[in-house]
Amino acid sequence: MKIATFNANSIRSRLGIILAWLDEQKPDILCVQETKAQDKDFPINEITSAGFNCVFKGQKSYNGVCIISPHKIENVEIGLDDEPKDESRIIKACVNGINIVNTYVPQGREMESEHFQYKLEWFKRLKKYFDSRFTPESSVIWLGDLNVAPEDIDVHDPVGLRGHVCFNEQVTAAMYDTMNWGFTDLFRLHNKDAGQYTFWDYRAFGSIKRNLGWRIDHIMATKPLAQKCTSSYVDKIPRTLPQPSDHTFLIAELRKE
Repeated sequence: MKIATFNANSIRSRLGIILAWLDEQKPDILCVQETKAQDKDFPINEITSAGFNCVFKGQKSYNGVCIISPHKIENVEIGLDDEPKDESRIIKACVNGINIVNTYVPQGREMESEHFQYKLEWFKRLKKYFDSRFTPESSVIWLGDLNVAPEDIDVHDPVGLRGHVCFNEQVTAAMYDTMNWGFTDLFRLHNKDAGQYTFWDYRAFGSIKRNLGWRIDHIMATKPLAQKCTSSYVDKIPRTLPQPSDHTFLIAELRKE
């Protein structure tokens, strides 16, 4: 089973890249974040015409999440239990017996801001969400843009970037606390080297050519699924295409039994 995540930074702007990637790679599940489209403007017809099912929740200009699959998508839930559903940062569904939790974690803006505190609290609330629905022995994939580069090898300049809202001790601790509920980082399970990223900032000159990247997109799995994971890797090519997202696709492959 092939599972992927991608921050589109506008699904309508990146629809051609997404549809071409789906046709070429044929994933069983693709989760997208930052769709930036109200539900009435979501390109559902184009996606279903390509042979995929899709569930989504969006809002104008910000946030937005969706799950795309050629398989039946069941048991859909939107939002955390204690925040408005139109927050559009989390969507859960079941595909082929696997619970998929697609998240777009708040970026945090500035370290001393209320937005950063909201980010830290969001991880705590997400952990409660997992605890209320699953056990660590359940088949759960948690994935998406988590806006955290947890270790030095996850950024191109750990000295210069330390203290950023996506790269600091507090946010790493918050992410690991949620992971400790029962999740394994599938990419790091198979890749130990530095220099492998999922995001290259538009504002950094030549960021993709110079590999000035961050690994802030993640695929996590509970133990029953982590044991079946045969590989996890970044597909960098879509980031090099004309008018790309600032992120690219992260994939994990699981053995079917």
